[in-house]
Amino acid sequence: MQDFSLPSTGNTTFHFADARGQKLLVYFYPKDDTPGCTVEGSDFRDLHDEFTRLGVRIVGVSRDSIASHEKFKAKLNLPFELLSDSDETVCKLFDVIKPKMSYGKEVLGVSRSTFLFDESGQLMQEWRGISSAGHAQSVLDTVKTLSEK
Repeated sequence: MQDFSLPSTGNTTFHFADARGQKLLVYFYPKDDTPGCTVEGSDFRDLHDEFTRLGVRIVGVSRDSIASHEKFKAKLNLPFELLSDSDETVCKLFDVIKPKMSYGKEVLGVSRSTFLFDESGQLMQEWRGISSAGHAQSVLDTVKTLSEK
């Protein structure tokens, strides 16, 4: 995976290269403060301690602004950073911009997707076009299985 950088909550910049040395979970979601994204974010929050015990750092990515992310993070008390990809550069890098139906019209939007990288930055597993309910637990189960190998 090529290196990328994005503005992050906490008034920082996330650099993919800086995550080396630990597993990294990057989850892409459509929009802050929407029902499915709230479920997904809350589930990753609730399982965060287990991911941390397994050496996994979590970051969430959407096209929303940092200001929107800060509100969403505070509202849900998320223990991980949210990254703003307002120009869709990283969304395109991960190929998560897809046609979707919205109010009867086709629009381009973020397809809910998750990517797990190992300590060297190599892709271990990806989940594409998933639904939010139960996804975080499924990812955690996969991480546990991979960690046992």
